[in-house]
Amino acid sequence: MIEDKNQQRTPLSGFGEFGLIDHLTKNFKINQSSTIKGIGDDAAVLNFENKKIVITTDLLVEGVHFDLSYMPLKHLGYKAVVVNLSDVYAMNAKATQITVSIAVSNRFPVEALEDIYAGIETAAKIYDIDVIGGDTTSSTTGLLISITAIGEVEDEVYRNGAKPKDLLVVTGDLGAAFMGLQVLEREKEVYKVNPNSQPDLEPYTYIIERQLKPEARKDIIKLLKDLDVKPTSMIDISDGLSSEIIHLCKQSNVGCDLYEDKIPLDPQVISTCEEFNIDSTTVALNGGEDYELLFTISQSDFPKIQANPNFSVIGYMKEANEGMHLVTRADSKIPIKAQGWKNFND
Repeated sequence: MIEDKNQQRTPLSGFGEFGLIDHLTKNFKINQSSTIKGIGDDAAVLNFENKKIVITTDLLVEGVHFDLSYMPLKHLGYKAVVVNLSDVYAMNAKATQITVSIAVSNRFPVEALEDIYAGIETAAKIYDIDVIGGDTTSSTTGLLISITAIGEVEDEVYRNGAKPKDLLVVTGDLGAAFMGLQVLEREKEVYKVNPNSQPDLEPYTYIIERQLKPEARKDIIKLLKDLDVKPTSMIDISDGLSSEIIHLCKQSNVGCDLYEDKIPLDPQVISTCEEFNIDSTTVALNGGEDYELLFTISQSDFPKIQANPNFSVIGYMKEANEGMHLVTRADSKIPIKAQGWKNFND
């Protein structure tokens, strides 16, 4: 909320496109053996030998996916990488490389892009990936970031493999990113009225971090392999639990019973929902941006994950004609509807 008014501002025009690319990418190192050639030529060269590769891309647009009034640029660079890696891990794959493309208006100085790339560099180090190329161009509408992520996979998992009687499992907890966003939006409105106001965000540390600096569940892929568990279907939770369950059910041609009392919620989510007078189950179902993994497993694999704190069994899959339902704490059944994030809303 508080901006340093005396920041150095180097105009982008002082570098030129290729000079700017050299400047922003000078600290990226090559660590993956599959990277033969990274930044510096017309295209990157990768060698995966006999392995299968996965490729995914995601676009973040200022004013649609992020608000720079409370999103630090370093966090934005980090988050832009993480949301793509989450899709790689949702395929049961190992992320290995990314490309980064940015469109930026002249209201941003070089220092702003340096902060974005510092966040990208941090994510690359933590998740052990190579930054191998991309593009920079001008924009008349603000800031846009597009990341393409590449990975390798031996035993991929799709969305269409769930079977009736499979268990529905989720990692971590849900709803925190959405409630973090509510706190940030509230404080933004307070700041508009009184720019000297100093928000007390200490009670909301966890949920704000889940919004501004989410983490992709790379650890889960290794854990499942160590436990000798292969999901029958898998998806990451970016648009809300209800939307992702519907994706799995429709593509696998199954139904589902989701149990309200089994949905994992952090205490800070519950208390903040009470403060905002929002139903916590609604938040978990529709909030989105949790970047946890949602997957199904055979019942025979249940003993392998039963005592693991990373996993919560939240339901089971049924025949398609039985539909998709939320089983409430009162033991009533409500049809599951997708009410999470949708692009191209009016």
